[in-house]
Amino acid sequence: MKQFSRRQMMGAMALSPLVASPLARPALGQARYPSRPLQMICPWGAGGGTDATARIVAALLEKELGQPVNVVNRTGGSGVVGHAAIANAQPDGYTIGIITVEITMMHWQGLTELTYANYTPLGLMNRDAPGVQVSASSPYKDIKSLADAIKASPPGKLKASGTGQGGIWHLALVGWLQAMGLAPDHVRWVPSNGAAPGMQDLVAGGIDIVPCSVPEAKAMLDAGRARSLAIMAPERDPQFPDIPTLKETLGVDYNTGVWRGIGAPLKLPAEQAAKLTEALERVYKSAEYSDFMKARGFGMDWGDGQGFGKVMADTDRAMGEAMRAAGLVKS
Repeated sequence: MKQFSRRQMMGAMALSPLVASPLARPALGQARYPSRPLQMICPWGAGGGTDATARIVAALLEKELGQPVNVVNRTGGSGVVGHAAIANAQPDGYTIGIITVEITMMHWQGLTELTYANYTPLGLMNRDAPGVQVSASSPYKDIKSLADAIKASPPGKLKASGTGQGGIWHLALVGWLQAMGLAPDHVRWVPSNGAAPGMQDLVAGGIDIVPCSVPEAKAMLDAGRARSLAIMAPERDPQFPDIPTLKETLGVDYNTGVWRGIGAPLKLPAEQAAKLTEALERVYKSAEYSDFMKARGFGMDWGDGQGFGKVMADTDRAMGEAMRAAGLVKS
């Protein structure tokens, strides 16, 4: 048998990448995450705003992580099915999901026991405040004239729409009415299947107000068939700088809206959570993401894991208060 000198043995070990001490292997494994494709669950249907946001985030995340990120739509149960799929996945870093504002509403309605506390928040990616839209033929030219008309009208005379009963835009109206010192049902809510049919009813003269996000109303606004009088946000939206806030026009400090963020199941290892959050922040700051969101009129708002967690907690509390006032909380 051929004998090797100590110097030859040491040289071979130094040159071979396959020779490593057992202590080095765990560190090597951690450094290689992710080593296979990821799945991003979207609780809402293909073609919608949440699906579009999920797909641009996934495409850019692939570049950051060096692995495919496949979007899977898991719809049903008013968002319950998809949100449950995210929460119930293995916390191994290979299943993440896009979490929407509905997670702060569904449990109050008795649809699920899931809450925002069932997730590891990774990053807030988007936020859109509702605007107060009226028809172009409406007599209300600014938000003050509309607010005065609401206060002067008998309960239920004016009608609003834009989502189902207890949906996000219904609760936005409830919160605004309460902030003005009115009953939550002073303006009658007419349930619809979303903002698009709500805007159609608005321009047809069937209802008076649609308090949906400005991007959802954009087509009618651009066509000159509707006007947006104000937004329920702390400051003007850079995408729609001509629309004032409630605070600057009415002195009403009321803010709400929809948001979308990326999360994972609870107990995701801290190292993986940190890597995903860092990658998501780079996605958020990229020109590709900014251009995509601006082209669709979607608002941009970044929050790291801790910041996104706070947004979810604050929204959950506010939604609970609005839904309780409207008699929509199920015990």
